[in-house]
Amino acid sequence: MNSINCSYSICGSGPAIVFIHGIGARKTAWDGVCELLQNDFTCISYDLRGHGDSQKGELPYSLEALVNDLEGIRKKLNIPKIHVVGHSLGGMIGPAYALSFPDNVLSISILSSAAFRSLDDKNKVQAVIQSMKDKGIGKVLNTLTDRWFTDDFIKTRAEDVEKRLKQVLDTDSEVFLDVFRIYAETEMSPWLNQINHPCLVLTGEKDGGCNPRLNKQIADSLSDSKLVILKGYKHSLLIEAPRIVGNHLKDFLTSREF
Repeated sequence: MNSINCSYSICGSGPAIVFIHGIGARKTAWDGVCELLQNDFTCISYDLRGHGDSQKGELPYSLEALVNDLEGIRKKLNIPKIHVVGHSLGGMIGPAYALSFPDNVLSISILSSAAFRSLDDKNKVQAVIQSMKDKGIGKVLNTLTDRWFTDDFIKTRAEDVEKRLKQVLDTDSEVFLDVFRIYAETEMSPWLNQINHPCLVLTGEKDGGCNPRLNKQIADSLSDSKLVILKGYKHSLLIEAPRIVGNHLKDFLTSREF
C-alpha cells in the first residue's frame, strides 16, 4: 500500500526526531515534549492517516501502511536518518518502521506501548473494541478515562481530559476502530529481537494495558535498551508529564554518539 500525504509540523534544529502519536490523538500531543527538545533537535510530529489534518485513505488500514506513511514523510523532507519516538500505537509503528527501514533509523523510543501480551491481556483489549462497536465509542470512552489519567489529573485538569476525549470523538469512527484493531492485533514479540538500534522503553507505573510487566519484556528482548518506569503515572504521559518524558528523551538521545 502506498503512503498518503500526512499533515506534519516542524520546529527546532539539529538531528531529526519524528514523533508518532497514538489512537485517536493528534500531532499536537507532542507539543510539550517538542518545546523542551527543539533547542537541540529538529522535531517533526505528524497526524496519522485518518487523524487531524491528514488524508483518510482507504480502509482497512494496516501496520505496513502506517509504516509507509512515516517513510513518506522522511523522503519528503529528505532526511537521511531519523530518531523515531512513538506513543501507544505509535510505539508499535516505530519499531516496525525500524524493521522495514533499518538504515534510516538512529534510535527508537517506545512509550506506553505493549508486546508479549497474554491471552487475558489480548481479550481485555478486544472486549473494549467490541463494546465500542456494540454501544458506540462515546458511551464507552468515559470508562477509559480512569485507565488513561491519574485521579489527581482528572480532578485538577478536567479541561485537558475533555480535550483528549473530544479528539477521539472528532476522529472518524471507522478510522478509530480500525487503528484500535491494529493496536490490538499487532504483536511485536516475534521480531523485536531483530532490532539492533538503541532503544528507550518507557511507560507509566500504573498503566494497565501497557504496564511495566510487558515493557520489561520489551526491553529485555532488545539488544540495546534502557527501561524507564514513571512512578505514579498511567497511559497519557504526553498530556500529564510532557517535561518528564521530554527530559528522559533528551537524556537518552544525548547520552551517546549516533
